[in-house]
Amino acid sequence: MTGRTGGDLVIETLTALGASTVFGIPGQHALGLFDALSRSRLRYVSSRVENNAAFAADGYSRATGEVGVLFLSTGPGALTSLAGLQEAYSTAVPMLVVASQIPLSGLGARRKGMLHQLDDQKASAQNVTKAQFSVHHPSGIPSAIQDAWAESVTVPQGPVWVEAPQDVLLGEVLVPRVQDALAVPYDHPPRAELVEESVRWLAASDRTAIVAGGGVRRSTHDAQHHLRRVAELLDAPVVCTPGGNTAFPWEHPLSLGSWVEDRHVTDLLEDAEVLLVVGSSLGEVTSNYFTLVPRGRLIQVDAEPRVLESNFPTLGVRADAGQALSALADALTDALPDALPESQAAAPAWHGRTAAQAVAAVNARVAARLDEQDLGRERRFMADLRAAVPAGMQTYWDMTIAAYWGWNCWDARSGQFHSAQGAGGLGYAFPAAIGGALGAGERTLAVAGDGSAMYSIAELAAAVQHGADVTWLIVDDGGYGILREYMEGAFGQATATELHRPDFVALARSFGVPAEEVAVDEVGPALGRTLERKGPAVVVVRTLLRMWSPTHLD
Repeated sequence: MTGRTGGDLVIETLTALGASTVFGIPGQHALGLFDALSRSRLRYVSSRVENNAAFAADGYSRATGEVGVLFLSTGPGALTSLAGLQEAYSTAVPMLVVASQIPLSGLGARRKGMLHQLDDQKASAQNVTKAQFSVHHPSGIPSAIQDAWAESVTVPQGPVWVEAPQDVLLGEVLVPRVQDALAVPYDHPPRAELVEESVRWLAASDRTAIVAGGGVRRSTHDAQHHLRRVAELLDAPVVCTPGGNTAFPWEHPLSLGSWVEDRHVTDLLEDAEVLLVVGSSLGEVTSNYFTLVPRGRLIQVDAEPRVLESNFPTLGVRADAGQALSALADALTDALPDALPESQAAAPAWHGRTAAQAVAAVNARVAARLDEQDLGRERRFMADLRAAVPAGMQTYWDMTIAAYWGWNCWDARSGQFHSAQGAGGLGYAFPAAIGGALGAGERTLAVAGDGSAMYSIAELAAAVQHGADVTWLIVDDGGYGILREYMEGAFGQATATELHRPDFVALARSFGVPAEEVAVDEVGPALGRTLERKGPAVVVVRTLLRMWSPTHLD
C-alpha cells in the first residue's frame, strides 16, 4: 500500500479525538488497522487474549478517566472479547471498540464460507455495548468514530462498538486527512421540577440517609464534592456501594463505609424517612441481597433510565450524578435555614441519637458482629494489605474472597478501588491493573485467587513486554474458594471447585517476572518489596480465607 487507507482514517480520527493508547490483538481482517497504527503516534499495548485486552482497556479508562480504545479482529477475536466488554458495560466504563469485519461481498444473509464469518457479528455485541455502528465505505469512518466516542462518554458511559470490513480498512481513500474531530457528550442535568420535589421531601425529613453508587465516582461534574455538601446539609449518614467505594470519605463522621452486606446498615437505611440513592440501582449486593425494604420515601438519581424504579417505587430523577447533587446542594442551601446543619447535629433525630452518633453505633455493631466470628486471619490480612499499599495506589480486584472483603471494608483513601462486581466474571484484576499502570504511569495492585489467576496468566508476557509496574497478589486456596463456601453451605459439600494449580512462582519467573511465595502474615513486607522494583512482580500467599456469616440469610 502506498496511499492512505481506511485504517489511516480510523487512526487519524482517534488521534484527533485525543486518544493516546490502543489495546488489542492483530488478526487477518484487522491488518489495515494495525498497519496504519505503525504510522501514528498512538501507543499500542498488546495482550495475549482478547478478553484480557478488553479488561486492560477498561483498567486504563478507570485509571485515567480517558476513553479506552480496543482493536479487535473478526469472529473469534471479537467474540472472545465479549466477557470483558460486559464488565465495562455493567460498570459504565467509557470504551471505543473498533472491530474488523469480513469483506463487503460476504456481508448479508449469504454464507460464502469466508474465514471468521458470522451471521451478524454486530448483534453479538449488542448485549455488552451501549451502541453499535457499521461502516461500509471509507468516508463514513470519521463520523462513525466521532459519534461512537461521543456516545461512550455520555452518561451512562460505556463501551461502544464500531466495525468496518477488511476491504474498507485496506482500500485507498480520497477522504482528506482528519485534522480535527469533536465528540461532545450529551448533557443530562436533572429536570427542575424533580429537583424541587426532591428538596421538598428532603427538607421535611428528620432522618435522611444516602446510598452513593458508582455513578457518583464516574461523574465528571465534581460529584464527590457535591455529595459531601448534600450529606452535611442534611446531616445524613452515607454508605457507599462496592462500585461507589471512595465516593465519600471513610473518616467522615457520617460515613458508614461500604458495609452494604450487613443487617445493621440495612436497618439504618430502612429507618430513614427519606432514602436518597445516587448512581446505584440498589441491586443485589447493595440491597443486601434484596432484603432491604425501605419504609420511608425513596429518591433515586441515575443517568440510566432503565435503573429508575427497577427494584423499588421511587421518585426517579434521570440525571448525571454530579449535576443532580450540585443542583440539590444549591437548592437545599436556599431552602434550609442557615442554622439547620448545626441544629440538626444537636437534635436526636435518630431515636435519641444524632446522625453521627447513629453512624458510630452502627459501625460499632458491625465490628462487634465480626468480633464474634473466627475471622482474625481475614481481618489481619486485609489490614496488612491496607497498611502496605500506598494511600494513592489504584487497586484492582478479581472475583475472589479477598475482593468480597474489599467491597465492604477496603478504605481506598486517596486511591481508587476497582473490582469486577459489575458483571462478576473471572480474570479481570491483572490485565486491568496492567492497563491502569500503563495509563497512570504508576504502580498498581491486582488481587486475584488461584482460580481467577489462571484466566489471565498469559498476560505476564504482556506485562513484561510493556514494562507495566504492577504487583499481582495471588491468594492460593486450592480452588474456587467462594464457590466452595457457597456449595458447602447449600449442599453440605462442594463439587467441581478444587483445582490443580501450577507453581505460580516458578511460572512467573519463567516469564522473567520476580516472584515469591510468602506466609499470610508476611504479605505486607512482600508487597512493600515490590514497590521498590520496576516492572511487574508477583506475590503468592497460600491461605484459606473465609467469608463472614451472611446477614441476609438470618
